[in-house]
Amino acid sequence: MPLGDRDYMKPRSSPPRRRVWTGGGYGGFLQNPVYVIIAINLIVFIAALVKKSAIIINLGLSPVLFPEKPWTLVTSMFVHAEFWHIFGNMLTLFFFGRVIHQLIGSGRFLLLYLGGGILGNLLYIWLGSQLSFAIGASGAVYALAGALVVMMPNMRVALWGILPMPLWMVVLLFFVVWSIPNFIPGVAWQAHLGGLAAGLIAGFFIRRKKRYIHY
Repeated sequence: MPLGDRDYMKPRSSPPRRRVWTGGGYGGFLQNPVYVIIAINLIVFIAALVKKSAIIINLGLSPVLFPEKPWTLVTSMFVHAEFWHIFGNMLTLFFFGRVIHQLIGSGRFLLLYLGGGILGNLLYIWLGSQLSFAIGASGAVYALAGALVVMMPNMRVALWGILPMPLWMVVLLFFVVWSIPNFIPGVAWQAHLGGLAAGLIAGFFIRRKKRYIHY
């Protein structure tokens, strides 16, 4: 019998490896604020399809009703009444939000997102029509865009998935234009402007502290 066929010459099989849970699945989903925020927006949007008026009146932001409903300063950021409105905001949140979340972490991300949205809503209370309702995550999303363009102005972005251009150009052509007072009818430019300004300021301080490579 050849030596290699003897029992003591055969290689021993390695012991079974222990599986370690790494936070995947639902746990990983809940640990990422970007996905949680998108999920909340979708749930509220579905509810608005059933009872649109009730959702907007109770969760939307109205300057004249704000003293009676102060919670709408935050809840209005999660309300959308039209498909293209929520589609555009959530698509921007999905792409920009994941990048910023990787750069600054969950805590700072939530502070930037909610802070930008709240500042935009405060500006709307101050400058918007007193009898109107403002809904949408635009102020918070604009804050993400403002911060990211300061930290990574030359990051390549595929506009509409086709046309590549630097991030600063995308922000200038779309986010800045949509923040111009009364430039586009029916748009809460006050929330856009407040969120964008908050993001630009936050991005400046984050950039100084983190010292990113700005490509």
